[in-house]
Amino acid sequence: MMKRIALAASLTLALAACQDDGFSRSSTRHLQPIPPAAMALMASKGMSKSDPILIRAYKKESEMEVWKRGSDGRYALLKTYPICRWSGQLGPKTKEGDRQVPEGFYTVSPAQMNPNSAYYLSFDTGYPNAYDRQFGRTGGDIMVHGSCTSRGCFAMTDQNVAEIYAIAREAFASGQRAFQFQSYPFRMTPKNLAQHRLDPNIGFWKNLKEGSDYFEVTKDEPRIAVAGGRYQFNVSDETVVAAVRQKQAQDEQQVAELVAKGEKPIKLAYHDGDSHESFRTALASAMGADGSLVVDARMRDKFGDVSRPESLTGPREIALDDSGRTRPEAPSAALAFASLPPAEPAAQAAVPVADQADAGPQQTPFYKKMFNGIGDLFTTSGPTQPVAAAPVAAPAAQPQAVPQKRVQAPSKVNVAAVQ
Repeated sequence: MMKRIALAASLTLALAACQDDGFSRSSTRHLQPIPPAAMALMASKGMSKSDPILIRAYKKESEMEVWKRGSDGRYALLKTYPICRWSGQLGPKTKEGDRQVPEGFYTVSPAQMNPNSAYYLSFDTGYPNAYDRQFGRTGGDIMVHGSCTSRGCFAMTDQNVAEIYAIAREAFASGQRAFQFQSYPFRMTPKNLAQHRLDPNIGFWKNLKEGSDYFEVTKDEPRIAVAGGRYQFNVSDETVVAAVRQKQAQDEQQVAELVAKGEKPIKLAYHDGDSHESFRTALASAMGADGSLVVDARMRDKFGDVSRPESLTGPREIALDDSGRTRPEAPSAALAFASLPPAEPAAQAAVPVADQADAGPQQTPFYKKMFNGIGDLFTTSGPTQPVAAAPVAAPAAQPQAVPQKRVQAPSKVNVAAVQ
C-alpha cells in the first residue's frame, strides 16, 4: 500500500510540471542572503539591495536580465543570467499543456513568491494576464524556478534562482509592491525582426517591441493597458513619444536595409525549447571517454533534472520564400533520377545493395553521444523518431547535399558563471 502511495505521489509531481504545491515547508532557503559577489556587483554599479527591480527574459538567446532602478528613476542592468531550460517554440502561450513559455508583460507581487517550491525556489510570472485572457488563453502556474526542467517555465538552476529570489525579496522588503516581468521571443534587434518578418506572430512581436522600445529609450517601466487586442503603452510626455518614434523609425530603416541586402526570412524549429550555450558546454565537458555523461554529486548540485535532453541541440533554421512557405533546398533524388537520359544497356545492371551501404559512415547525433548512459539524472519523453534515408540516385545525378544549419550562440555573452 505504501509503495502505491509513493508511486502516486511521484506521478503527481511529474505531471504537475511547473506547479508548486509546497514540498519543503520547513526549509529556510528562501531566507538566504544575496551572495557576496552579487552585492559587490551592485556596489560597483552604484546600486543597493533595496532598489526596485525589473526582469526581462529572451527565449531565443536563453537569457534573463535583472535590472535595478536608481535614485534618478532610471533602470540599469545589474546582471544577465543564462536560462538553463525553456520549452516549446518561439511564440506566445495559448493553452494549458502546450509547453509554451509565455511572451508578454507580466506583474509579479510578493504573493507570487513561492518559498516552498518543488523546484528549490520559484515565483509565478503572472500568466495569464489581461491580454492573454482577452484571447481566451488557458493554463497557469508558469514559474521562474530552479533545476533545469521545463514544461512552459523558465528553469534557472537552483544556484541562480536562489540569487534572483533573494534580490527580489530584498526589493519587496524595501517597499516595492510588484515588479514587471517582460518576456520576449528574442532581443528586438533589426536583424531578428528582419529574419522573422514572415512569421505568423510578427504582428504580436511588433506590439511587444513598442513596450521594449519605450524601456530602451527611457529606462523606465512602461505603463501598460490592454485594448483592442493589443498592449497599449500610455505615454503622456510628448518628448518621450517623439524619442520612441524616432527609435522605431531607425529600426524599421535598418530592417529594410537588411532585407535589401539579402537577409532571408527564416523560421526556427525547436525540438522542445532550448538551453543557454554555457550549459550545453558545461554538460559536454562532463562527458566521459566513452561518450557517456559523468554523473556525480557536483553535477546534480549544478543542474538537478534536465527535461528532454535530446532537445538540447539548438533550433533548426528553416529558410522561407517570400510568401512565408518553406523554401525547397534541393530537388529530391527521385526527381533527379527521373530527369536523366536513358542509360546504355551495359549500365542498366542493378547496383548491389551492399554497395549502397558504402556511401560513408552515419554521424551519431550530438545529443545521443552527449547523453548516452545518462542514468537517472535526466528525464526524457521517449526517443525521437528516426528520419528515413533518401533513395540513392545514380552517382552521376546525385545532387549535392545541403548541410542542416544550426543557430550558433554568440561567442561572448555577459552571463552569470556556471559554477
